[in-house]
Amino acid sequence: MPPKTLILQAYGTNRDDDVAEALTLAGALPCEVPLNELRAGKQRFADFDMLVLPGGFSYADALGAGKLLALDLTSYFAEEIAAFVASGKPVLGICNGFQALVKAGILPGDLPASPEEDAITLTFNACGHFECRWVHLAPVSQTCLWTRDLPDTIFCPVSHGEGNFQASLNSRLAALAANDQIALTYIRPDGSPANGEYPHNPNGSLLDIAGICNPQGNVLGLMPHPENHIHPWQHPLHTRGEHGGLGLALFQRAVASGK
Repeated sequence: MPPKTLILQAYGTNRDDDVAEALTLAGALPCEVPLNELRAGKQRFADFDMLVLPGGFSYADALGAGKLLALDLTSYFAEEIAAFVASGKPVLGICNGFQALVKAGILPGDLPASPEEDAITLTFNACGHFECRWVHLAPVSQTCLWTRDLPDTIFCPVSHGEGNFQASLNSRLAALAANDQIALTYIRPDGSPANGEYPHNPNGSLLDIAGICNPQGNVLGLMPHPENHIHPWQHPLHTRGEHGGLGLALFQRAVASGK
């Protein structure tokens, strides 16, 4: 049976259909479910095998990107999501979904020793404006079930104004690296590190971080949109014969992990 996947819809999400197509091609059964149906008890998180928070501008990014969606997650669904994560089921947050996972405390998932250390966030791009461009990503984490054993780099677009991954303490960054929680990084077209340089690193994220996972490895959040490069013809230079870097493999890894 294909894994039944909950694609969480909130007011302002706009990449849900794109994610549904990627999941279908990867062998999953996507189900787009409005958040209000979950609040009303018409659907339950436990009824699904995977969970995806797609990109967009949930609640128009009022109070900050992903902030109000994060409040929904923590106010109404904290126990259900905690149980979902603890069960080891795959969870993915893309762009706005990543922002919500971070601001809800679901990522990075390791509790800090004190509030002062809870200083990981996604903030305004260092360039000072919205970024919409294609980027190259290197899969790093072998703990993360979404990126484990990915054979190739991913080439896909970013589309965000608040994708700058920052941490106030170097110890928090060191812990992410030591725990193998840095899932994806921005790189140059030749595969070498971006080293923080624009536009290869489009937002100024520390350590070129494009995505992180929880310590267990089943929850991934990333700013780029792999769901927008799942067909060869979506490559921006496909008419000139260039191809490769499909994001579909990331979804296939998660589907395969549940079989």
